[in-house]
Amino acid sequence: MTTAERFLLNVPDQWDNVDLSGEKLARVRAEALAATTDPREQVRINDMFRQGREVSRAARKQGALLATGTATLYDDGLFLAYGMVFAVTTPKGQELTLPVLSRQLGVSSNGVAPKDRIISSVKIPNVGPVARVTGTETTRLTADIDVRLLTMHTMMPVPGRPEDFLVVTLASPNLPLKNEVYDLFDAITSTFRFLE
Repeated sequence: MTTAERFLLNVPDQWDNVDLSGEKLARVRAEALAATTDPREQVRINDMFRQGREVSRAARKQGALLATGTATLYDDGLFLAYGMVFAVTTPKGQELTLPVLSRQLGVSSNGVAPKDRIISSVKIPNVGPVARVTGTETTRLTADIDVRLLTMHTMMPVPGRPEDFLVVTLASPNLPLKNEVYDLFDAITSTFRFLE
């Protein structure tokens, strides 16, 4: 296991880690299909799990090391959010500067930067100063579904490997809760630390 794969990120108790291998997803799909004999319900279940497989496959292809999320029902409504940690290596001959980051992070699936995008530097207690990009992105969720998300991407430089970073990405479709969502995302990201 490399240094880049040895890290901790604390998430709230209501959040669940997602199995990126797909094994648990396959077991849960089989259980869900066994619980119904209605052909329409089986088609709906298969479609839902197909979308889940697409999201997991895309995440693994992009270097995902961790996936977590929540769908929590509160008195005033449903809160949805997810987080991922991606391993990123700077291509040979390039630097990962703020202008480069601004072109690559926080850009919607149509290639357009959100009007509310902010590129900043923040201090993570166990890491030090890091780059952060926030904004409301339109993201392609599956082949036929787009969704608007509040996003926060935070770049964690891997110790001793100047070309490697871990990107902590957090997102939520709860747009009216922008300030509260960003406060939560900042609190989660602030727990990030590499393990010796």
